[in-house]
Amino acid sequence: MIALFWRDMRLAMRAGGGFGLGLSFFLILTVLVPFGVGPQSEILSVIAPGILWVGALLACLLSLDRIFALDFEDGSLDLLATAPIPLEGVVAMKAAAHWVTTGLPLVIAAPVLGVLLHLEGGAVRWLILGLIIGTPALSMIGAFGAGLTVGLKRGGLLMSLLVLPLYVPTLIFGAEVVKRGALGMEVQGVILILTAITLAVWALLPFAAAAALRINLR
Repeated sequence: MIALFWRDMRLAMRAGGGFGLGLSFFLILTVLVPFGVGPQSEILSVIAPGILWVGALLACLLSLDRIFALDFEDGSLDLLATAPIPLEGVVAMKAAAHWVTTGLPLVIAAPVLGVLLHLEGGAVRWLILGLIIGTPALSMIGAFGAGLTVGLKRGGLLMSLLVLPLYVPTLIFGAEVVKRGALGMEVQGVILILTAITLAVWALLPFAAAAALRINLR
C-alpha cells in the first residue's frame, strides 16, 4: 500500500490538473476577494476565516474526480480490486495521497494568504491547526464521492452535489476555530469536535467508498 501511495503522489505531480491546481485556485480566490469586498481591513478580518476555509474546500474539490478516474480508464482499478490488499486500504492510500498533494500545500500557504485578508495574528496558528485537522476529512469525503461516481461520464458535477453537503460540518467547525482564536475565546471544544469529525470520516468512509467501487466495477 505504501507503493500505491507513492505511485499516486508521482501521478499527481506529473498529470495536468493535479498537483498545484488547488493551490493556484486558493491563491486566486484569496487575491480576488479584497477587490470584490473592498480594502477595508475591518471587514476583511471578519470574513477571513470563512473565506479561507471556503477556498480550501473548493480547492480540494477541484481534483477529486482524478482520485479514481485515471485508474478506472487504464484498467488499474480492476487490478487493485482483485489484488490481495484490501480495497479499503486502497481508498485510504489514495485519499492520503490526495491530501498530501492538495491539502498540505493549502495548509502551508494559508498563513501567507491570511495576511492578504488581514487575519488577526493570534488566529493564524488556529487556522493552521484547523486546516491540519480538517482537510484530511475533505480528502476522504472526496474519495467517497469519487468512488460513487467513478465510471460515469461527466460525473464531476454529480460528485460535487454529493460531496458538498458532507463538507458542511467540517467547514462550520473549521471556520469556527479560527473565529474563536481571533477573538481570544475558548477553542478546545471546537477543535475536539473537528477532530472527531475527521476520525469518524477516516474510520467509516473507506468501507463505504470500497463498497461503492465494488458495485461500479461489476
